[in-house]
This record gives sequence, structure tokens and C-alpha cells, in this order.
Amino acid sequence: MLTASSLPNRVSRSLPTVRLAGRPIMVGGVPRWLGFAGAVMLALGGTTAGALPYQQAADRAGMVGVGLVVAYAGLALLVVAWWRLGAENPAARSMQITLGLWAAPLVVAPPLFSRDVYSYLAQGRMFAQGMDVYLYGPSSLGGPLAAEVPGIWQHTPAPYGPLFLAVAAVVTTLTGTHVIAGVFGMRLVAVAGVALMAFAVPVLARRLGVSPGAALWLGVLNPLVLTHLVAGAHNDALMLGLLGAGLAVMVSRRPGAVWPMLGVALVTLAALVKAPAALALPFCALLWAQRAQRTPAERERWPIMAFLRTAPLTVLVAAAAAIVVHALAGTGVGWILALDTPTVVHNWMSMSTTAGALTAQLLDAIGSGVAHHAVPFWRGVGLAAAVGCGLLVWVRARVLGPVYAVGLGLLAVVLLGPVVHPWYLLWGVLLVAAGAPHAVDSPVRRWVALGSSLLAVLVVPTGGPTSAVDVAVGLTGGAVVLVAAGAVLLWWLPRREPAVERAESFYRKPRVPAETAA
Repeated sequence: MLTASSLPNRVSRSLPTVRLAGRPIMVGGVPRWLGFAGAVMLALGGTTAGALPYQQAADRAGMVGVGLVVAYAGLALLVVAWWRLGAENPAARSMQITLGLWAAPLVVAPPLFSRDVYSYLAQGRMFAQGMDVYLYGPSSLGGPLAAEVPGIWQHTPAPYGPLFLAVAAVVTTLTGTHVIAGVFGMRLVAVAGVALMAFAVPVLARRLGVSPGAALWLGVLNPLVLTHLVAGAHNDALMLGLLGAGLAVMVSRRPGAVWPMLGVALVTLAALVKAPAALALPFCALLWAQRAQRTPAERERWPIMAFLRTAPLTVLVAAAAAIVVHALAGTGVGWILALDTPTVVHNWMSMSTTAGALTAQLLDAIGSGVAHHAVPFWRGVGLAAAVGCGLLVWVRARVLGPVYAVGLGLLAVVLLGPVVHPWYLLWGVLLVAAGAPHAVDSPVRRWVALGSSLLAVLVVPTGGPTSAVDVAVGLTGGAVVLVAAGAVLLWWLPRREPAVERAESFYRKPRVPAETAA
């Protein structure tokens, strides 16, 4: 007799098994294929409701509402499948295959949730033509690439490092002024960054005593990675890939000074894509110092003397890498002066900017003449608080572990910074996923996962102004699918006990089982 309890097993046996070299590596299951269906729907919805080139968007304006319903329904399926897959906690290899499966439809989709990729193309073209992107905006370029850049960014300099601009210049040299080909080229760069993330996270997790599968689930299979790094083609993917790879090299067991030097160089390259990665450099010096600590007893002590040796070495390696990249790119350090470009936007997700805007309204209401100072004041308070959090995690790095500390520090920078976009959360999530203790049941992990799910639906797929009616219809359709899919999965699939993969921690003392502790 077929019962509710036997149904999942019957379904599991009826679904395909993916094999590699004749060996099963991923058993098909409802959450995995539900997520794939969600990604396909999101990609299809993007054909009318994505961040399309302006002419295409105008031609398909009448179908935006339909596209939003399909896109939000797909996003809902993706989020539900992600949560259910996390409850199963499969092996790291299975997570990597699932990542490829879910990302595939989005690789060939139109840009989604942001028009930043068009700015990348215009700035890359300017860079390739020898124009100073740190002084002039895309309006100085003109032509089809600049025409796709939103008006707010037409006259602003690029806030990105020379490494990223050199990569964007290569893409535009290969694709010319062909917008769609250029978008696909930038997406391949983003996919390469995500692939680096998928390689680095399990390496970090195993070395730090965390479940590789759980780390990949939270840090790389995260809906924000799929929607914003893959579908949105954000350059944060390249930054995070290099950052994760650099830290993975730093915690490796390979002897010799060449490996920590390589790790510092990779982290520096990440900072030359986007500046926030530079926060990890002091912690690289600490990881380098900890490599000399071979026994658990030594790891309990703060490696002060070793750190005094590795800190200047870290500075020298980072400086050398930065000088080489700047010399090859032919740029100065003007990009550092342009780092405030994103603050042109007053974005409500930033706590400091929102506090400033509310204060300004209050001051205006009482007739004060200093209302225009409110936003800069609160942004300054937020940055000061972020610096304080950075110092705190540095002091606590011996207890937290350097990698986890960097992740928490980056989360503080995002949450307290003057501008917050959903994909910014990934700066810290990647390293929290790889370094946070208690891989499955950590409150930090649960809150990060919940925040990722909520932020995934806060940005409209069009990446710009959209009719309130269209958005309401799309969200309603997505909510209906979310509730239905969640109910089906909760009833259909029993919760499994997580099969946690663990490894010896690089910086935390291994736990001793209770029965052997005596």
C-alpha cells in the first residue's frame, strides 16, 4: 500500500541520478529539480521583465506584468528549494553540481535585478580607449554602450579597481560595442568568480572544522549569488572568488613561504577589483603567523612574535602586487578618490542613510537650517561604528578565528555603510559560511540565511523604475507559488538528520567526545 511516509522514497527512486565516471554523485530529488524549475522560470520572466537594453524594454513594455509574475514565481521556487535542500545538508560535491544546474538557465538569461553590467561595459570601453574613468563618467564615451547606463551614473567616475577595469576592457575589446555580446562576456567573468567561490569555500570549511556542504549551501548556493552575481553579473563575484581563493591558500597545510605570499597576493587582487576585500589583509598576516603554530596548545596562544614578522611581509607582498597591477593597467590611484561614487544614491536599506533622511525631515519640519548635514552626519556615525566593529573582531580573532572574523567585519561594513544593496551582504556571508562554528545550527547562520531570503525579493527584476501595479501583481503571484511550494514540500518530504562533514579546525581546538574526554 502506498502511504504518505513511503511516497518520498518512491519519488526519489523514480527521479534520475547524475553520474560522473560511472559513480553516482547526485541523487535526483524534489528540492533540486524544483530549484532548477525556479531558475528556468526566473530566466524566462527576465525576457520581458529583466534589466533589458532600453529599446528591448520599450518593445516589451506590455508584457512586464506577465514577466514579473513568472520571475517572482521562479524566485519563490528557488528560495523554497534552497531552504529544503539545506535541511538535507548533502555532500559538498552534490552542492557544487546543484549550483551548476541552478546557474545554467541564468547564464543565458538577460541581465536581472540591476543595470550595473551596462556601466561595466561602458567603463571597460573607456579604459580600453585610454580615457580616464576615474575623472569622467560614461557620458564622455557616448555610443551604444553608454546609452544603456542609467542617468544617475552617466557623469560619475568608476569606483572599481584597475584589475576589474582591465578585465572589462578585455571584454569590450573582444565584443566591441555589441551590447548583448558584452553582457554575456561580463557574465562569464562573474561565473568564473562564482566558480572560484565554489572551489574555495569547501577548502576553507574543511580546514576550519565546518561542514563543506553546509558552507556551500549558505555561501555559494545562496539565492543572492544566483540572482545577483550570476543573473546580475556583478563584479562582486570576481572580488569574492579571489578573496576566497586567497584565504583558502592562507589556511593550507603546504609548507614554505610561497603559499602565504600567494594568498596575500590573491587577496590584494580581490581588493583591486573592489576595495572592501582589503579588510582581509590584516587577518592574512595573522593567518600567516598561525601557520607556525603546529600543536593545539600553540594555537591557544596569540602569535604575537610571529605576527610582528608576518605583518611587514604582508604589507610588502600586498604593495608589490598592487604596484604591478597598477603599472600593467597604466593607472594611478584615482580610483581610491572615487570610492564614494555609490553614495550618490540615497538607499533606504542603509541604516545610517535612512537615519539621516529621517533626521533631515524632522529638522526641516521644525525649520532648522542644518537639515542638509543630517545624512552626512549619520553616515559618518555609521562608518565610525563599522571601524569599531572591525577593531572588535580583530581583538576577538583568536576566539572567532581569522576567517570568521573577516566575515563578521565585512557584514558590519555592509550593514553600517552609507549604501546597501542586497548583493553586498555576500561580502560577509561567504566567509561566515566557511568559518562560523556549529555549521548547521548556528543562530548566526540561521539569521544570515533568513536575511538572504528576504533580500532576494527586495529588488525588482527590471533593475529600475517599474509600475507599482506590475510589482504588486508579480509579488502576489510569487507569494502564491511560495506558499503552495512550501506547503507541498513540508508535507511531502520528511526532514532528514543532517549528515555533517567536519574536519580538523585550523584555529579552533578540536572537540573531544564526551566518552573519551576522561
